[in-house]
Amino acid sequence: MKFEPTPATDAIGKLVQEFAKLPGIGPKSAQRITFYLLRSNEEQAKALAEALLSLKQRINLCSICCNVTESDPCPLCQNPQREVSQVCIVEQPQDIIALEHTGVYKGLYHVLHGAISPTEGVGASDIRIKEMLARLQNNTVKEVILATNTNMEGEQTAMYLSRVITPLGIKVTRLARGLPFGTELEYADDVTLTRALEGRSEF
Repeated sequence: MKFEPTPATDAIGKLVQEFAKLPGIGPKSAQRITFYLLRSNEEQAKALAEALLSLKQRINLCSICCNVTESDPCPLCQNPQREVSQVCIVEQPQDIIALEHTGVYKGLYHVLHGAISPTEGVGASDIRIKEMLARLQNNTVKEVILATNTNMEGEQTAMYLSRVITPLGIKVTRLARGLPFGTELEYADDVTLTRALEGRSEF
């Protein structure tokens, strides 16, 4: 339900509408957050505003892996202890956080920033596949691990990636089916992700 601001509550109404646009936050939650901030001191509100501005001003995409970063290349791509012969393909930056939390994977990443979804008008050219293919031209990468989500869009994306990567002579593997169909990587627990990584199979 759309919140209609009145002249007396215009500032409140606008903030409620903005919060309600965020994923997982409905009108009621948006109202609670807004009135919490209204009751909080000015320093807390300023800190939130500054953090939001800093996020937009300082965060860019890594020119190598397309992960979000404050430095270019990102810390993962700069780390000499990472295994450069392995690249794990994920849909979103938060998927890297989930995989890194397991402590199992020691290779590099590539972030697509989406998945192929014809029903939503998202094609291969709309996500970071071109950048990924450019990385694979230097003969350094020996294995690409497809870690797209186990839903329809993720499966379509994995199948497309396999078709374009296999002719390059690079081994293509997929996370094991320890992940139930429909699971998004960022919500999977550490044990499930660890088993999926260790039990990956050729795609």
